[in-house]
Amino acid sequence: MFGNHDEAPSESRRDGRPLLLVLRALQLGDLLVAVPALHALRCAYPGHLLLYAGPAWLGDAVALVGGYGLLPTEGLSAPLAVEQGSVDVAVNLHGRGPESQLLIEAVGARRVISHASDHWDGPDWVEDIHERRRWTRLLQWHGIAADPDDVRLKPPPIRTQWPEATVVHVGAAFASRLWPESRFADVAGRLAQSGHRVVITGSGAERARSLAVAAQAGLPEESVLAGRLSLGALIALVADARLVVSADTGAAHLATAYSRPSVVLFGPARPEHWDPPPGQHVVLTKAELRRGDAFAGDPDPALLGVQAQEVLDAVRVLGLL
Repeated sequence: MFGNHDEAPSESRRDGRPLLLVLRALQLGDLLVAVPALHALRCAYPGHLLLYAGPAWLGDAVALVGGYGLLPTEGLSAPLAVEQGSVDVAVNLHGRGPESQLLIEAVGARRVISHASDHWDGPDWVEDIHERRRWTRLLQWHGIAADPDDVRLKPPPIRTQWPEATVVHVGAAFASRLWPESRFADVAGRLAQSGHRVVITGSGAERARSLAVAAQAGLPEESVLAGRLSLGALIALVADARLVVSADTGAAHLATAYSRPSVVLFGPARPEHWDPPPGQHVVLTKAELRRGDAFAGDPDPALLGVQAQEVLDAVRVLGLL
């Protein structure tokens, strides 16, 4: 929404609204687990202009939170592109480290909503807590009512070309979350044989992996949507999906946001910190095998412990096989 240091304050002055800025310069899944907190802030500050400081590629998803513009922010290495003193309320939903705290401090906001630090009052950071609850707890400490299960996004503005598809999302941001191609293929092939319209999704960089899964599953190349969809088109696809099968990634969180049935495979992350709220979702992992290294160069043993038949059994529990 704002691309330089001059635009943000001029926009704020133009419509007369004070500015509320939220920092969370992370990935799609991180945005989606923060949606309950973002909704709560919107309700608490109905007269403010709301900005979300996050990666530019998240624009389609930020728009569906409702009420927020996007301030393109790639990580924490550069100052936030707003003029010092132009922000009324600054909210740190990024973390508790010195980098995010310094960025928030630099904008000179009238009010700061943050965990406890050397500069501001706030709740102590708790490690063993669900990520949605972490941020709603922060707001509650600051006197703002928030519901950690308020995860819904607005309906997508476009319709998908693949209505009621079964989405098998084979990608992940880190190798530690990559379930084996052969197991994804077993699941995708069996679902297709049972009448599901299966499509394979992932990023452009994951297209070769997606094509390999499709080939092993006996699916045509046109079923591979990896690298062919914008974020907005992926959101529309998931919002209308019959089923989503995915590792713990943004695609899984989109299924939660649109109440689509899903089977979610967990590896290094603990489900009790990142799993969906109650609904038509089945979480699979082998907790006793978890190594817990999100940046490992190979899949976490907790993920490798899950077999293809277990995913198919979960689909059957959901009444879709």
